[in-house]
Amino acid sequence: MARQGVRRLSHSVCLVLTCLSLALHLILALFCLSVLQTSCVIPPSSSCSSSLSFPGTIPLGKQGRSHSLSSQSSSHKLPVSRMNGDFTKMAAHIDHKVEASFNIVNEKEKDKKLIQTKMATKVVSGQRVSNHSKLEALFSHPLYNLPRKHLLEDDWLLKLKPKNKGEDSEEEDEEEDSDKSSEDSEWQSDSEEDGYDRANWTRSADIHPAWLRYHLGISRWELYDRNDPSVAEVTQQMATQRILSAVQKSGGTQLKLIMSFPNYGQALLKPMRQERDAETDFNLFYFSDFERHNAEIAAFHLDRVLGFCRIPPVVGRLINVTTEIRAITTDHKLSRTFFTSPVGNLCFHGQCEYYCSTENPVCGRPHVLEVSLASMLPDISLAPRRSWRSPWRRSYSRTKLAPWEKNPDYCDTVKQTPPYSQGTRLVDLIDMVILDFLMSNMDRHHYETFEKFGNDTFLLHLDNGRAFGRHSVDEPSILVPLRQCCRIRRSTLMRLRLLSLPGFRLSDVMRESLSQDPLESVAPLLSEQHLPVLDRRLKTILQAVHTCLEHHDDVIHDDLQGYDVMMLT
Repeated sequence: MARQGVRRLSHSVCLVLTCLSLALHLILALFCLSVLQTSCVIPPSSSCSSSLSFPGTIPLGKQGRSHSLSSQSSSHKLPVSRMNGDFTKMAAHIDHKVEASFNIVNEKEKDKKLIQTKMATKVVSGQRVSNHSKLEALFSHPLYNLPRKHLLEDDWLLKLKPKNKGEDSEEEDEEEDSDKSSEDSEWQSDSEEDGYDRANWTRSADIHPAWLRYHLGISRWELYDRNDPSVAEVTQQMATQRILSAVQKSGGTQLKLIMSFPNYGQALLKPMRQERDAETDFNLFYFSDFERHNAEIAAFHLDRVLGFCRIPPVVGRLINVTTEIRAITTDHKLSRTFFTSPVGNLCFHGQCEYYCSTENPVCGRPHVLEVSLASMLPDISLAPRRSWRSPWRRSYSRTKLAPWEKNPDYCDTVKQTPPYSQGTRLVDLIDMVILDFLMSNMDRHHYETFEKFGNDTFLLHLDNGRAFGRHSVDEPSILVPLRQCCRIRRSTLMRLRLLSLPGFRLSDVMRESLSQDPLESVAPLLSEQHLPVLDRRLKTILQAVHTCLEHHDDVIHDDLQGYDVMMLT
């Protein structure tokens, strides 16, 4: 009897424990289910990353990743709100918006849009502090908003043909006749049949294409005004417009193409030749490296961040080698160089002095190719340019040294030689040296100016394809002109000091500026190794200036006379 009682008791205890275990499992299951059903809350981000639009760049989210980059591929933006503790309401609001935005597309298109949205709304670590755009703050600083010099008629590179007497009435009659003819006839000009826009330009700037307004804005002192909206339009059109023509540019050591657009604008194309994070081989000489498409884009942004505005607008783009080069080119020499690689990629190499062979081809993947597109300057027939040999040009020899490498007092000779003996040419050159040192460009053998302005004008910072080749080491020889001459503009020095401050850190504003290029959606234009290097090189420049100030009196060229310098700091 005792044993039976014990068995009954044990059975009852086991039954109770089993029920208790089942109850605990049921509670745990209900808790997990409630967690899984809770919507994820998107962290807050600054609207500047996707909506900030300034001249020369294109906001992310407005450009697709396909080669066409047309307006038809505009991405849907997810609404982002500040977290206020009411997670459930905000998550439901987001889910509702997402569902409403994407229920009209199929599953494949839905995935594509979601990827683009994530790219458009991402916030890079360290780019902003306290929801604040460092780039926007930089361009709002007084040093970047100095009053522009008063421009005379001869200070503009191009000008419209002046009106003659009685021309107003003639133009009105012509406009009326053209309106009637366009209404009564379906005739199209040859240019329209070829895909170009109808050209009916007058003196009104409203009907000029963006590239023409950009050309008309070139002055004696700057290539473009940073706040000129036509510059942003130029970059946007280069990234999105249909390509009508592709021919190889003559001259030069590496392959370059000239691309034409429906509005008669043109751009210089440089293709992707190597991976973005690939460093220049240390065994190669500086004149043996490939040009980089991303270096041209990054150089444009850096030049603008420094406040120079001396590089033509550049933008990245994905193009289709088959439909946007091979199928439309009229360059027979170029068309003969196309071939299919062993893995099925379409390649070509063109004809040039170096790296134009089947051993060094440009290849799509299998048809898509990353490129940089730089806006063309006004034609030489309209605005002749003069090429100047740099006094600090390298020897371009494997054995010989240049004169400046052998003579530490070389700058004393340069200062006595026109045009460096007067005006601002020497400090203009130092500005270019600072730009080159920051991006490690050793290939600055010549520079150009517009002939119309003589020696009293800015220098064009062209051809930057060999920049950003190395991030692990700096090239001190690039900075020799600054160390030998010990001259620098006050405005340049003040902007460099500003960019060394944490609130305007150069690497941060460059990261933010580059993030708005269309190719940023594919991969960062500069690897993360390159960005902190800018801060390191900036410190080197400021230290060189500090050394000059300790040993020389006439170091600062004061281009801020009449300004309250304390108000600019």
